[in-house]
Amino acid sequence: MLNISSNPLKTNLKKGKFSSLDHVESKESSRKLIRVITGFGILGFLILFLPWTQNIRSRGDVTTLKPNQRQQSIHSVIPGRIEKWFVQEGDNVKKGDTILFLSEVKDDYFDPQLLSRTEEQLKAKEMSVNSYMEKVKSLDNQIDALSQTGRLKYQQAENKLKQANLKVISDSMDYQASLINYQVAEEQFKRMEQLYDDGLKSLTDLEKRKLTLQKAQAEKISYENKLLTTRNELLNAAVELTSIRAQYRDDVSKAESEKFTALSNMYDAEATVTKLQNQYMNYSVRSGLYFITAPQDGYIIRTVQSGIGETIKEGAEIVTIMPALYDLAIAMYVKPIDLPLLEVGQHVRTQFDGWPAIVFSGWPNVSYGTYGGTVYAIDNYISPNGMYRILVAPDKNDVPWPDALRVGAGASSMLLLKDVPIWYELWRNINGFPPDYYKELEKATITNEKSDKK
Repeated sequence: MLNISSNPLKTNLKKGKFSSLDHVESKESSRKLIRVITGFGILGFLILFLPWTQNIRSRGDVTTLKPNQRQQSIHSVIPGRIEKWFVQEGDNVKKGDTILFLSEVKDDYFDPQLLSRTEEQLKAKEMSVNSYMEKVKSLDNQIDALSQTGRLKYQQAENKLKQANLKVISDSMDYQASLINYQVAEEQFKRMEQLYDDGLKSLTDLEKRKLTLQKAQAEKISYENKLLTTRNELLNAAVELTSIRAQYRDDVSKAESEKFTALSNMYDAEATVTKLQNQYMNYSVRSGLYFITAPQDGYIIRTVQSGIGETIKEGAEIVTIMPALYDLAIAMYVKPIDLPLLEVGQHVRTQFDGWPAIVFSGWPNVSYGTYGGTVYAIDNYISPNGMYRILVAPDKNDVPWPDALRVGAGASSMLLLKDVPIWYELWRNINGFPPDYYKELEKATITNEKSDKK
């Protein structure tokens, strides 16, 4: 059992010493306290239903919207030695302005007359090509003439062979006729001789027959000799035809050989001409590379190579130039978990370094000193820092960005997402959910519902 004293606090406490006890003990003051607590509770409950803009905060820097508007380095295409500078750091240059002059360091290009001498060699080789071309044309004409002459001579020899063949036939017929006449005269002589022996014919008749036989024999020999001569002429005509054919082939082959030799020399000369043309263009272009010029309007930021007489290598960086005209943008980086929540055209609020601002995270519209932007591009490949780069362009419908803003300045940006109640935002953060956790799910559900309706 507990031993509890029954002495009340009111009887032992002297209120005169504590005036505040009178107010606490009063029922009126208790009701006031309850009203205040209840009012704050209702106000806090109502605040939970106020809109809150979800956002993704990121740190970035000011850059340019297009790659050709960003800072660029000018390199030397050829190795050389710095002879003269025409600009200094901070100078404003126009496109085509000479920045510096280089001299040659390779012994292959020391000759000051290299370009003119190469041009002379090129002209000489071009004339050689023209001469070979004319020689080829002349040989073509010669081959045509030989072909025409050969055909005519061959036809002539064929006609001569035909004539000789016909003459052989004619002489052969004459020979056969003389042979028959001889045979007839011989038979008549033998009969006359028999008749003379029988005493039927006189010696005079026999001698006449003998004379006729001799004439027939002489005629046969003459025609036989003529036939042999004609046959020799036929053989000579055949030999001449073969000789003409061989001579024609030899002449044409020789002319064609000379033509092919001329063509080969012409092709070699043309190859040399092409090589010399290439060398001439290379020398001409190289001579123009001694002067390093500005690729566009801009400002000289930094000179990497500076000393007069300093030798630079091929492809070495010489100066850094910043274009004069550029469109500002912000390069910011977001985590991979936030990437599905982003899309091109999304609104962004930015605070630039050096420009004071009062930022309300959940109420960007009432923030002071921030500037509007829109998502211009989203990289499809992760950056070396493990995040995705996003380019933000100025919002044309918002306040223009400061004129004094320069490339390289820091920027803190907020990518604005959907508006949600404060209680939802508190619940999301307590549970560790990302912003718009169900965004993709909602889109997919809406898409499926539309497809089902169709």
